[in-house]
Amino acid sequence: MSNRAASLRVGLLLLAGIAAAAGLVMFLGRDRVSDGVRYETYFRESVQGLDVGAPVKFRGVTLGQVTEIGLVTAAYMADQSVDTRRPEARLVVVRWLIDPKRMGRVPDQATAIDLGLRARLGSQGITGLAYIELDFVDPVKFPAEKVPWRPKEIYLPSMPSTLTQVQDAAQALAVKVQDIDINRIANTIQAVLDDLHGELATGSTRAALADLAALAKTLRSNAEEADLPGLTGELRALTTTLRTTLDSKETRGLITASTQAAERLAAATAKLPGLITSLETTVKRANAGAADAQADMVPILRDARAAASSLRETAETLRRYPASMLLGAPPPRNSGAP
Repeated sequence: MSNRAASLRVGLLLLAGIAAAAGLVMFLGRDRVSDGVRYETYFRESVQGLDVGAPVKFRGVTLGQVTEIGLVTAAYMADQSVDTRRPEARLVVVRWLIDPKRMGRVPDQATAIDLGLRARLGSQGITGLAYIELDFVDPVKFPAEKVPWRPKEIYLPSMPSTLTQVQDAAQALAVKVQDIDINRIANTIQAVLDDLHGELATGSTRAALADLAALAKTLRSNAEEADLPGLTGELRALTTTLRTTLDSKETRGLITASTQAAERLAAATAKLPGLITSLETTVKRANAGAADAQADMVPILRDARAAASSLRETAETLRRYPASMLLGAPPPRNSGAP
């Protein structure tokens, strides 16, 4: 009886574990965002590592999750023959659901696309798991791709992932490297090296190098003969003396006095125009006064000349006839007397 009860308890425990595991699987497998806005995009690259339930993020903030991953040929070209050479036939369609409560108020779809909103694949570290990353980029560098069918959900253009861009750049570089004629470049370099070796061995370059070596030797000899260390010491001593002289009180006083004299000279120079104008005015006034005085002195000088002439005649008369002061003028001469 006890064995039967123990077996029953073990069976119940196993059933409980199976039910818990099934519930966990159902919980992890169901959509975490049950109500939201549905979007879709198309990738030209591999979506390895991206699974249903992967997060959809905007600059690191989770807004929703991936709900469906498939091929465009199954989603939009199932009823027609597909030409795999067409680029759109190799696209991968990815649909996701976004919780509008986590987005807030955002611009409408057309405005957001015009502003550069794009979807790309992101990688979660070194685990290899991928997610959908939304971000605004340069719309000119990554233009919105048009598709020949009508999307079932809100269409958001995609852009290459960072890894894909690096791979494309590396492939383009590899193609350019393949186009380079390595053998021709190597032959050209070898020819240049041979010519250079010949010039260094026997050409004019060897003579030029010898001349340079002789010139360097001559310069070294001249430098040794010139006693550059002694000259440097003298220059250092002269510099010290000049610095001491310039820092002395006498030099500072001389500089101060020179500055004051220069300021005074500048002040006096500033007064010179006015002084020159005053002197010119005074000279003009003196010239006018001298002209008036000269005009007044002319009659006086004329009268003085006449008076001097009269005095001269009187003195001559007194010299000849001193008695004329008492007797009057001398009698006139008789022209007929003997």
